[in-house]
Amino acid sequence: MVGIRRLADHLNLSIGTVSRALNGRPDVNADTRARVLKAADELNYVANQSGRSLRSGTTGAIGFMVQTGPQFNLQGESFFTSVFDGVQSVLNRHHLDLIVLLCAADEDPDQYLRRMVLRGFVDGMIISHTLRVDPRIAFLASRQLPFVTLGRSETDAGQSWIDIDFEGLGRLAVERFVAQGHREIAVALPLDDINLGHLLHRAVAAAMAAHGVQLIPKHVLRSQPGDLGGFEVAGRLAALTPRPTAIVLSDESLAIGLYRGLKAQGIVPGRDIAVIGRDSLAVRFLSPTLTRYGQSLRDLGIELGEALLRSMPAYQAFYPEGPVHKVWPLEFTLGESDGFTP
Repeated sequence: MVGIRRLADHLNLSIGTVSRALNGRPDVNADTRARVLKAADELNYVANQSGRSLRSGTTGAIGFMVQTGPQFNLQGESFFTSVFDGVQSVLNRHHLDLIVLLCAADEDPDQYLRRMVLRGFVDGMIISHTLRVDPRIAFLASRQLPFVTLGRSETDAGQSWIDIDFEGLGRLAVERFVAQGHREIAVALPLDDINLGHLLHRAVAAAMAAHGVQLIPKHVLRSQPGDLGGFEVAGRLAALTPRPTAIVLSDESLAIGLYRGLKAQGIVPGRDIAVIGRDSLAVRFLSPTLTRYGQSLRDLGIELGEALLRSMPAYQAFYPEGPVHKVWPLEFTLGESDGFTP
């Protein structure tokens, strides 16, 4: 790999001429530009990004903030891996790079975001794990940094957002359970104030009420994500009297732990209790097969990437439609886990 000085020496041209040719300036003739681009490719020229950033005031990078913990595991398929791939496919069109910003589970996400933004690492930001009231949204808006959120929030700065249809998940799961004769229905929700938990809780309660059934408070089971969270939910579920006959899961990482926990209590999904969860690669190998709702995560990432570029003046000519507010549809896969009827 060579820098611009060695490239200029190789071509016997000035650095200024080479720079203008590389950046497509109109004051460089076509033959010279072709020579420069051909030599840059042959010599594996790499731009000095720090110098370019100082001159242009941009970094050429987009940040995607993710909070780590049991729900984020790069050993195998994870929710975010396919989303990242979709976002990067959009950024590639414009020679932009995606930087994944991992906020540790024991760090305050608001302070982490402030630190990353104030250091000037990125030209735009995607944030996930949106809370019902999320100070990160107000902060990003105050800094006038282009951003988009994966998830809705009651804190609204007019930014683009895309959210999975957790309301649809709650409504459709309850309708399916009620049609099978279930009245004692439980729901597994996150421990924290993440907005998806509020959306799913409200949707399940409303759907049950529409059928004349009440969501009992003790049937709202909150837990950490991951296998351990699912295992703990199973233990608490088994201890309830009377035990709910059906449960809907908010997080795709809960199902494996839930299955293990239920079987440890002698309870078999699909035979002794009906379960509806969310899709992931791991849950597709459960037995009995999980009845689940999923979504195209790569397509979701593509939509996120395009939504962000719509908010960035340099790319609005490519994406002129304006802010995006979209509930991402779910895809239903019938399994065996909800075959139990009371």
